[in-house]
Amino acid sequence: MSSRTMNMDEELHAWLLDNVIGEPDVLRRLRERTFAEVGPATMQISPEQGRFMAWLVRTLGVRRAIEVGTFTGYSALCVALALPADGELICCDVSEEWTRLGREAWAEAGVADRVDLRIAPAVDTLDAILADGGAGGFDLVFIDADKENYAAYVERALRLLRPGGVIALDNALWRGRIATDDDAPSTIAIRQIVTSLAQDPRVHTSMVPIGDGLFLATVRAP
Repeated sequence: MSSRTMNMDEELHAWLLDNVIGEPDVLRRLRERTFAEVGPATMQISPEQGRFMAWLVRTLGVRRAIEVGTFTGYSALCVALALPADGELICCDVSEEWTRLGREAWAEAGVADRVDLRIAPAVDTLDAILADGGAGGFDLVFIDADKENYAAYVERALRLLRPGGVIALDNALWRGRIATDDDAPSTIAIRQIVTSLAQDPRVHTSMVPIGDGLFLATVRAP
C-alpha cells in the first residue's frame, strides 16, 4: 500500500498553528469576528490554507489576482498582504453585508488600496474584465464560490490568466463527497470540473489536500 495524506488531529493542528503558520493578528481577529458575527465559517479558508495562498502569491510573483467568492474577506486579506505594494486583487462577491467585515479588515491591515471589491454576479464581473481587455493579464484566480458555476468561472479564468498563471479551486474534495455516489448538484459540479481539468491539455494540475481540498491548475504556454 502506498503512503497517503495523514489525518490531522486537534493536537497536531494546534501545534502547526502555534509553531509554523504564525497567523498575523489582523487575520486572527477577522477569523474570530467572522465566527462571532456570522457563525461557524464553513465558507472561510483555514489559517494554514491562508498561509499557503500567501506563499503561492509570493512564489509566483503575483501582481494581479482575482478572487471569486470573498465572504468576509479572510482569503482576500491573505492574498493582499502578500502582494507587492502596487499589486491588485479584484474580488467578486454579491454580499454587501459579509464583505463589510472584509473592507474593515483590509483597511486595518493597510491594504485596502490593493483590493478592488466588485459587488455583482461573478460571471458578469469576469465578462466585464475580459471585455475591457483583461485577457492574459492576471497571474492568479482563486475560486471559492457557488459550486454549480465553477465550470463557468474556470473557463473565464483560463482566458484571463497569462501562461504560467494559476487557477486555485477551493473545496475540490467537497468533504469527501466527490468520491461518493452523492448526486447533489454542487457535488456533481465539483466532480465534473476537477476530473475534466485533470485531463485538460490547456493546464498542468495538482491537488493539495489542505482544508477541503485545493485543486491547482497552471495554464500551459500555447
